[in-house]
Amino acid sequence: MSAPIGGQAVLEGVMMRGPSAWAVAVRKRDGDIAQVNRSISSPMARHWIFRLPVIRGVVALGESLAIGFAIALFKVTPALITNWLPIHTTEYFVVIEGLIRVALFIAYLFLISLLPDLKRVFQYHAAEHKAINAYEAGEELVPERVQRFSLIHPRCGTAFLLWVMVIAIFVFAFFGRPDWYWLIATRILLLPVIAGLAYELIRFAGKHTDNRILMTLLAPGLWLQRLTTRQPTLDQIEVSIGALREVLQLEGRLSPEERRVEVMA
Repeated sequence: MSAPIGGQAVLEGVMMRGPSAWAVAVRKRDGDIAQVNRSISSPMARHWIFRLPVIRGVVALGESLAIGFAIALFKVTPALITNWLPIHTTEYFVVIEGLIRVALFIAYLFLISLLPDLKRVFQYHAAEHKAINAYEAGEELVPERVQRFSLIHPRCGTAFLLWVMVIAIFVFAFFGRPDWYWLIATRILLLPVIAGLAYELIRFAGKHTDNRILMTLLAPGLWLQRLTTRQPTLDQIEVSIGALREVLQLEGRLSPEERRVEVMA
């Protein structure tokens, strides 16, 4: 099975990323689509140790900067808030800290979803999901067909971040309630391990979307994507397809027939 394609929305466009290349496509003011691409020199391609489960998650997320996502707000702050509360048992401390962390994250997503200026970014986010869903289903990459696919994807970064916070509850339970300085240290130093575990979870989910039990367990992360996606237009999907085709072309994954369709388009 080919390595998965990932991506994210950018202003007026989409970035798509494969194991060895990434591409960005954006809609210019004159209506044309501008593209840029670069090859990737990943540590995973240079040494087998970086391809091991969990470790590969840390590497991949470090490359995309996702691993440093708002550490102060979503990792350290909940721990400090909980430490100030009159909680005397380790079990309650870990659970309440986790609930505060998840609540802050959901509140953050809800608030930014209300910003009118982000609507188009969320549309491109959905366009990215639809294009990847269509590609993974073996569908022809044309806007009208891609539009039929879901704007939700199990490997989405939103779902990933939620599972980072859920898994953190179980990992931090092993450390109890240390002094405040160790509390901060563990929340930062253990983030790569937690991120790696979450990466493996969503990677596994992406390969088993037909497993109803698994999808039910992951449902909260999928529902949460409703806050960061909006139904895209065909023009936006065309941009997403452009970025996806560029990456597939660079990695030699387009069939001769698909290349001819691209040239004709």
